[in-house]
Amino acid sequence: MGSPSVGAAEAVSEKHAKAAVEYRQSLFQLVRSNMGPLGGMAKGAIPYDEEVMMTNAVRLEQLADMMVDYLEVDTRKFDVDTAAKDALWENFDEVETKVAALRKASAHLQQVVEAGNEDAYRAAIGDIGASCKSCHDDYKRD
Repeated sequence: MGSPSVGAAEAVSEKHAKAAVEYRQSLFQLVRSNMGPLGGMAKGAIPYDEEVMMTNAVRLEQLADMMVDYLEVDTRKFDVDTAAKDALWENFDEVETKVAALRKASAHLQQVVEAGNEDAYRAAIGDIGASCKSCHDDYKRD
């Protein structure tokens, strides 16, 4: 087990670790609830809705702003139910970079919607999905 990076902090008790996992999972449930409609639009399963795209992109940017705070508590020392891989805390600088990519992709979708550029909707949503996938691939157990 590697030591946490400067940005990560170890949970101080099992209660702290369980709360950290609960908050982290809640945050990602909110991410999922906002990504679902965007993914459906990108796949053509549901029609584009600029209001939903803008609202969800704003929310995703706000959630990204909170993400590092909720990811930084290293819960590995405690027996908690989590899908987080050890690499999350071993490479925390990279995690912060990936969270910044989500924030940037979410802001970009807002700009695309404001411009009314329907030709760019799918790609902008895809960039958000790709940023999510990059973290899942590296830091989440299947």
